[in-house]
Amino acid sequence: MESINLIESFSEFKEVKNIDRATLMSIIEDVFRSMLLKKYGSDENFDIIVNPDRGDIEIWHNREVVDDEFADDSFDYDEAKHISLTDAKKIDDSLEIGEETVTPVKLLDFGRRAVLAVRQNLVSKILDLEKDSLYKKYKEKVGEIMTGEVYQIWKKELLILDEDGNELLLPKTEQIPSDFFKKGDSLKAVVQRVDMKNNSPVIVLSRTSPAFLERLFELEVPEVFDGLITIKKIVREPGERAKVAVESYDDRIDPVGACVGMKGSRIHGIVRELRNENIDVINYTSNPSLFITRALSPAKITSVKIDEETKRAEVFLKPDQVSLAIGKGGHNIKLAGKLTGYEIDVYRDTDIDLEDVDLEEFSDEIESWIIDELKNIGCDTAKSVLELTTEELVKRTDLEEVTVNEVKQILQSEFE
Repeated sequence: MESINLIESFSEFKEVKNIDRATLMSIIEDVFRSMLLKKYGSDENFDIIVNPDRGDIEIWHNREVVDDEFADDSFDYDEAKHISLTDAKKIDDSLEIGEETVTPVKLLDFGRRAVLAVRQNLVSKILDLEKDSLYKKYKEKVGEIMTGEVYQIWKKELLILDEDGNELLLPKTEQIPSDFFKKGDSLKAVVQRVDMKNNSPVIVLSRTSPAFLERLFELEVPEVFDGLITIKKIVREPGERAKVAVESYDDRIDPVGACVGMKGSRIHGIVRELRNENIDVINYTSNPSLFITRALSPAKITSVKIDEETKRAEVFLKPDQVSLAIGKGGHNIKLAGKLTGYEIDVYRDTDIDLEDVDLEEFSDEIESWIIDELKNIGCDTAKSVLELTTEELVKRTDLEEVTVNEVKQILQSEFE
């Protein structure tokens, strides 16, 4: 009866997360002192000893022994400070007036209802402190990478448990489109934000954030972790493509080479974690034209015209490079614009068109098998075909003279 679930309470608090031992003991003591104040009007004459290992608490009452006749209205008798000689003799027969006695206080003395109220107050205070501690802990970890275990899978989010058993959320919107996890899987993510909802911390993770990719580079590339290589900017289309601008202040270090690693050894680990997301590592430069040229890799740029006022850039390329510059689904040019801060417009270089034209540009006039025949002998452009005589083309290909003349006529008309 005396414990009234308090032992159970202590066993819960022994395993409490995110709260140090001293703070926990201080809270428990404060709760019991409030109970003493309510009953006696003062807690000055009480010693409280918390034993979380044993799962109990000791309360000792210190009182001065006074004459029996003082224990009436004529003396400022205080039950919290004084005890009559008769009552003191019951505790220890050797006690005399003026001496102090120390007696244990039993929880039953407060009544069952008061003890239950104490337990409820204790649970409430501990939980509030734990929530506050968890909020502060993860608020400091925003932008940091962490590893957790998939505990539950819902339609719109995953419930993740960290190493301490704290619950974290990974929303569907923060997952890479090709992500697929089963219960018990281990995953890496970055702490995106910490919100307070209904007085409880909600920790939201992300695998689509540029910060996640930056932390992965720090894990895989020692030079980035040590600060020898700086990541200037990251832009991503999660699961599709990413562009990372890097810079080294040490001329002896090639930032791109260091990030990619020998035969791609370093970048491969990151690519696998990001579900085969293509990652372009670009050497940063303060020269906008050069930066745009590098950002549009793997396309080869002929020239760039920049308008600083409107933050627009006109990029000129050979016809066969246009599709590379734009990229699948327009991802390459979109990310290059985000990385450089310029709105990029792509144009076919007209000067190059007049000098020479790729044979593929004539696919609507010349059958594809004929173009393939010409490409097989190294003729990829219109001029490379026109430079050869009809006899030589007939001899080197399986084309007939009539076909060769028709092709040459089509190509020649392009330059007239």
